[in-house]
Amino acid sequence: MTYPREILNELRWKPGEDLAEAQITYVHWGAPGDEMTISGNDINELERSFFVTKDAKIPFHRIKLIRYRGRVIFDV
Repeated sequence: MTYPREILNELRWKPGEDLAEAQITYVHWGAPGDEMTISGNDINELERSFFVTKDAKIPFHRIKLIRYRGRVIFDV
């Protein structure tokens, strides 16, 4: 199994890939349906256990779905 952190790092650093083209859906309590979707553009940093946006640090284990260029590449 490939983990979300590995996928996001690959999109960020692998030539020909672009994290900005990813859509990440994660558990976000209080949001409609308790989930939120952001663009890879909204990710400022990929840390060991979290990804960082301008507003929050979200644990990788909360990621439910990653779409890339219209295709699902990770689904819990």
